[in-house]
Amino acid sequence: MSRPTGRPATGATTPATALRAPAPGWATEADVVVVGSGVAGLTVALRCAAAGAKVTVVTKARLDDGSTRWAQGGIAAALGEGDTPGQHLDDTLVAGAGLCDERAVRTLVTEGPGAVRRLIATGARFDADEDTGEILLTREGGHHRSRIAHAGGDATGAEISRALVAAVRAAGIDTVENALVLDLLKDGSGRAAGVTLHVMGEGRRDGVGAVRADAVVLATGGMGQIFSATTNPAVSTGDGVALALRAGAEVSDLEFVQFHPTVLWLGPEAQGQQPLVSEAVRGEGAHLVDADGVRFMRGRHELAELAPRDIVAKAIMRRMRERGAEHMYLDARHFGAPMWERRFPTILAACRAHGIDPVTEPIPVAPAAHYASGGVRTDLRGRTTVPGLYACGEAACTGVHGANRLASNSLLEGLVFAERIAEDITGGPRPAGAASPAPGPAPARPAAGRPGAGPGGPPLLASEARYQIQHIMTHGAGVLRSAESLARAADRLDQVQDEAVAELRRDGKTAEPGVGTWEATNLHLVARVLVAAALRREETRGCHWREDRPERDDAAWRRHLLVTLRPDGALDVRSTDSEAFPPPTTTPRPETESRP
Repeated sequence: MSRPTGRPATGATTPATALRAPAPGWATEADVVVVGSGVAGLTVALRCAAAGAKVTVVTKARLDDGSTRWAQGGIAAALGEGDTPGQHLDDTLVAGAGLCDERAVRTLVTEGPGAVRRLIATGARFDADEDTGEILLTREGGHHRSRIAHAGGDATGAEISRALVAAVRAAGIDTVENALVLDLLKDGSGRAAGVTLHVMGEGRRDGVGAVRADAVVLATGGMGQIFSATTNPAVSTGDGVALALRAGAEVSDLEFVQFHPTVLWLGPEAQGQQPLVSEAVRGEGAHLVDADGVRFMRGRHELAELAPRDIVAKAIMRRMRERGAEHMYLDARHFGAPMWERRFPTILAACRAHGIDPVTEPIPVAPAAHYASGGVRTDLRGRTTVPGLYACGEAACTGVHGANRLASNSLLEGLVFAERIAEDITGGPRPAGAASPAPGPAPARPAAGRPGAGPGGPPLLASEARYQIQHIMTHGAGVLRSAESLARAADRLDQVQDEAVAELRRDGKTAEPGVGTWEATNLHLVARVLVAAALRREETRGCHWREDRPERDDAAWRRHLLVTLRPDGALDVRSTDSEAFPPPTTTPRPETESRP
């Protein structure tokens, strides 16, 4: 491997906005540190290790405990007869509601089929025809072709995770499990030089430590836990996006949070991770109906139940309001028991565990937070605006998803851009800093939100603040938003922070450092960014639905919102000057349409 820079300086420092935490009590070194163990993170790790790099993978729980294993439907790629990358591109652009970066989408769809085949070579086993051995493909919302490869019926993510974890262990890659990443380390030039992290009393390392590395890759997944009900696991607290913000990186499009239309409804007081009822169930012919059995998606979109997710979620919410109902129903009784048991065994078991038998009764469903289309802004090689810091998977904003992710593009995005990051890290030397210049000048407009506690870093929030934040975000920035609801959410988030600042000034102390307080503080930061961007975007587009601004406005808002965190804790929000999604970096290396 040829490293992009020399070893990080021994005097590496953390940003002024870093989380309050004990000084690292131990340290280790690597060429590359990958934070996260989903499809994106483990793919980067495997490709870098294969090129001779010393890789350390840091993951918040166990290696197989991230968001990837919860993915049910599958992975989208133009693998079937008659399908083409061009058709996949068209469907993705339509779903993205005018905000996709076409170059990023073209990269995804042209390199996607090869990336899936390399995943199969790594050991992933997809469902295939017993006679021909051809991969079985299905349809999901927004796709005009059957191009979704699946495994175990509805356990695609679990199979991908199994294969990648097995490959990582077989390769002998160093892993640090049960470790919450805290902040980025930088060298004297401002380049990423590793991370600080806290190991939760497991394994060879305990407490706060540091991994020093030439390249840092954030693959930390989503931030669904900022809402009361989500399909995301408990570990999805926006840690990577919060770390990147504190490190000075740009975040883009965080207002576009996709609410999955069909999540098993467990009652009005249900909180935390909720069971997902995959889009593939509708792809196989299930119908959305109200309590009277009326198929309300007919006439609302040419694809009916298979319309893009934002359209289906909005239709469900509208029907709920019209009927005064807390949920709608997904009716797949016509599948019969054999098909349920063969094609959707995971969903069948989850429903029955909650007292619902989809073989004999419709499934109660309602939208819940599912996927963040925005994240840490990157170029086509995963580079952020901080030199040496990369991002991929749900934590990143590559420009692929635009205002609304097309179903099953997320696993593919993780694969394709993870491979590109690995190539960039291991592909040859570059002058220090050449890949990622500093962000442009700050916008000439007032900063959004209130300042924090100053250069010493913001005070930590108590663990219980997590539930305050979830309540605030669910009622103020959920599926239905307005200027009034968002302003109220912004004020209440400010109050949560102000109370912590007041306690610090009054008593000279803050909440004790620990996993709960660090997670709550991360959730608060990403919630502030989401609300600030959602307030600024005065239109309805994709999965951002403003009730007070119900129309899409291409003349004013076919642009992206970029957010950075100032050293004093305030937010700077600015919009791009053009319709395109410009990369944060420039490079002499040419971009190719596809790779062997």
